[in-house]
Amino acid sequence: MYAAVRRYEGVTDPAEAGRLVNEGFVPIVRQIAGFVAYYWVDAGDGVMVSTSVFQDRAGAEESVAKAADFVRGNLAALLPNPPQIMAGDVVAFA
Repeated sequence: MYAAVRRYEGVTDPAEAGRLVNEGFVPIVRQIAGFVAYYWVDAGDGVMVSTSVFQDRAGAEESVAKAADFVRGNLAALLPNPPQIMAGDVVAFA
């Protein structure tokens, strides 16, 4: 498995961002080949973190690209700063 984590800082309205992600992006990410799981977390203080888990790297990379498109088209006012992106092989899970 392979995971991509995106950390967004300076989120202006976490509740609205969560609603839009749940209604708009979750259906998109579920369609990507190899999808395993997706989480959108409100970490507080204007920080939100997404975690996408896929069977392989290709799916995770596609999720990063689709997330960027979705943010540009739907969340630019709420997520004004580019995310910090980390990705890698899942080496332990429960």
